[in-house]
Amino acid sequence: MLFVCLGNICRSPTAHAVFRSMVESRGLSGQILVDSAGTGDWHLGHAPDRRTSAQAAERGYDMSDLRARLVEPKDFEQFDYIIGMDHENISNLMLIRPADYTGHVELFLSFSQKPENRDQTVVPDPYYGGENGFSLVLDLVEDAAAGLLNHIVAELERGSQ
Repeated sequence: MLFVCLGNICRSPTAHAVFRSMVESRGLSGQILVDSAGTGDWHLGHAPDRRTSAQAAERGYDMSDLRARLVEPKDFEQFDYIIGMDHENISNLMLIRPADYTGHVELFLSFSQKPENRDQTVVPDPYYGGENGFSLVLDLVEDAAAGLLNHIVAELERGSQ
């Protein structure tokens, strides 16, 4: 599972930390690899934005080990699911996606469990907004991460039958 946003310091590390926590809680760490990356190179090697980390910590998610990196061609070999936070991320991913990639490149909110979130379609970038934008991102991510994990677990169960 690779989560992708623009700079890999707000939305995708939030999804990374939340989804990783959910995967660990369900005892699936050995089956589901979780990572995050960006399509832009402005923050390479940087920790997540302090506002992102603070909001995540308030809800019990640890991002201290995460560092921004770029999406790489090998990611398409390693991940069956590459999840973009918005339409620009998806467009950028499709430009570098190998022709023989058989995995999924999808918008994160397509896995939302709440119709109003699926209708929104994108996780908004909180970087230039106020503090409440980071809380909204976390709300959206927690919802879509739960839906995505349920989807993956159902696929795993179908595959073992």
